[in-house]
Amino acid sequence: MSIDDPRLPALPAGYVATDVVRRTGGSLNTVHEVRLATGESLIVKRYADSERSAQAKEVYVYGLMAALPQVPRVVHVDPARRTTILTLLPGRPMWERDPDPAVVRAAYRRIGQFQAALHRIHLPAYGYLTTGVVDPAADNTTYMRRKFARQLAEFLAAGGPAGIHDAVAARVAASGHCFAACTAPVLCHNDLHEGNVLVDDAGVVTGFIDVENAESADPMTDLAKTIQFDDAPEKRAALLDGYGPLPPYGAERIDLYRVFHALELWTWFTSIGDRERLPALLTYLRSAAARRR
Repeated sequence: MSIDDPRLPALPAGYVATDVVRRTGGSLNTVHEVRLATGESLIVKRYADSERSAQAKEVYVYGLMAALPQVPRVVHVDPARRTTILTLLPGRPMWERDPDPAVVRAAYRRIGQFQAALHRIHLPAYGYLTTGVVDPAADNTTYMRRKFARQLAEFLAAGGPAGIHDAVAARVAASGHCFAACTAPVLCHNDLHEGNVLVDDAGVVTGFIDVENAESADPMTDLAKTIQFDDAPEKRAALLDGYGPLPPYGAERIDLYRVFHALELWTWFTSIGDRERLPALLTYLRSAAARRR
């Protein structure tokens, strides 16, 4: 794609492009870096026609996060060309780096601090986000029981063991006090793993990206998902240290929501044919489903 390509939106006044470089992309969306005469760069994302809702969601969620540091800023939106221009954050995904343990702990403390700030953004109802809350639920109990029921059905339909399904369902049925402990929904990233955390060459966090899965929910489900992606004790300890004091039943809520995310991951990996991680997830689910608090 060249600077003059008609698929690129017109840059806002004051921005002069000197080069365009393909960054990432697949069958649906493409991402290009537009280099400016100032030496800075912008990110231009072009969405497939079927992904218009994803474009609108990204603009909406980044708008909610506008006061937070180290997140992309929306510079320009061109719905007609299905393109969004964002500021370019420096760094590479954290999982591409292999820094020393002290640097990893510092990064996870920063992730915890970021999630704590994110969770101070309150929303009017529980639910998945697009340009607002979809199919809103008035309380966390309704929302999480609905989510668990849907995920358990998908787990079973994908070939998940019926015994695990039934054990998780029993644990969910007995966990009303955990769900009820959350009294206000907040903005949750809902996918904050090392692939969506940018770091510099020294391993210092430079940014947080990818809000495709954002939802309005119990903040403990957000922490639980980060932990479920990588539950190394030192990473979990640093994450929670950065986050600060947990709310009532916080640890118990995290433990419960990890079960949901494990079901979700097992079903996802099954759908894409990634069999390698399935046995460990089933082992975890058998153990976690049996725990009652």
